[in-house]
Amino acid sequence: MRALREVRGFSLAALAERLPADKGHLSRLENGHRKPTDDLARRIDGVLDARGELIAIAHLDVAAARDARPWETADLLRRVRLSDSAPATLESLQATVTELCCQYGWRDARDLRAEGQGWLRETVRLLRQPVGLREHRELLVCAGRLALLIGCVEYDFGMRASAEATRIAARQLGEEAGHNGIVGWSWEMAAWFALTQSRPSAALDAARAGQRTAGSSAVAVQLIAQEAKALGRLADIAGVHRALDRGRELLDELPIAERPDDHFQVDRAKWSFYAMDAYRLAEDDARARRYAVEVIETATAPDGVHRSPMRVAEAQLTLAATAARSGDLELAVQTGLAAFTAGRRSLPSLLLIAGEVDAELHRRYPREPATAEFGDALHVLRETVIGGNPTSR
Repeated sequence: MRALREVRGFSLAALAERLPADKGHLSRLENGHRKPTDDLARRIDGVLDARGELIAIAHLDVAAARDARPWETADLLRRVRLSDSAPATLESLQATVTELCCQYGWRDARDLRAEGQGWLRETVRLLRQPVGLREHRELLVCAGRLALLIGCVEYDFGMRASAEATRIAARQLGEEAGHNGIVGWSWEMAAWFALTQSRPSAALDAARAGQRTAGSSAVAVQLIAQEAKALGRLADIAGVHRALDRGRELLDELPIAERPDDHFQVDRAKWSFYAMDAYRLAEDDARARRYAVEVIETATAPDGVHRSPMRVAEAQLTLAATAARSGDLELAVQTGLAAFTAGRRSLPSLLLIAGEVDAELHRRYPREPATAEFGDALHVLRETVIGGNPTSR
């Protein structure tokens, strides 16, 4: 809020007069001593032209406050790094880690985090047994992959401190094991965190730093996609198109992923998902709609079950945003509300994009009942977060 206020040239007094609101209360908001109401967050977002980002962050601050044990996973990972040996059950552990990574898109987040931490404890135990250098390195790689997965799940909950500590520990394990893929994914997570915290310049720096580590691997494709999303938030539309073209060219050169459902693989379907998001930010609505429809079709089984509910939810919100901009209020609200029913959620991404849609609706249709209906549903979602159950089905 402070950064945007200064960029827009508002003093606290000027912002307070424009809203209107109490200057002292606004100061306490900026210093993190108070939380804004939904209405005040929306008004500040509108005056500072934040495109829904402040609305989302106001909601995420509530989730972050629940993070009572931010170093829990990082402590397990520290113990992994202090161990110096490993077992003969390495292949079984590797297969288990891969399966857990494949469950990220649909499995209950609390269960997935708990099981991931359980396997971290098992990795610590295995590392205490006598083993050669190769096996030791492979166990570090397993621990690094588990750390990446757990960090993603923690961030989905809005547990920012835990997720960041876990991400840093994953990067350290990747560096110790000499595994550029793990290091690259830790940078990708840094870019994702920054994007959903309205720090696009930091996201751009992280995405480009990760690309220098990743080379021409699969994670480089996703880092380029994050670069495109950051450029979209920085209003560099030409840069968005150049990044997407570059990422698609690299993806076409890579072999087809053996396990495309592995969260840490990049396939054609995932690329469509990222392109959809970048084009929405660039307000290239025709392409954003086309990719959103493709994402939903690819992620939906013949029986209508969503195999990737998080992707479907963000695609629905993309369709809502483009419908709002095209003048179809009814479709915008109907499609946007459908996104809130997803059984598996990434809280930061969902609230960020929903906040963008909410801001778009209030800007274009401020007095319509449908706009109020969407705002009320977003408020209910926020109350769910406050209740500590952001992934309730």
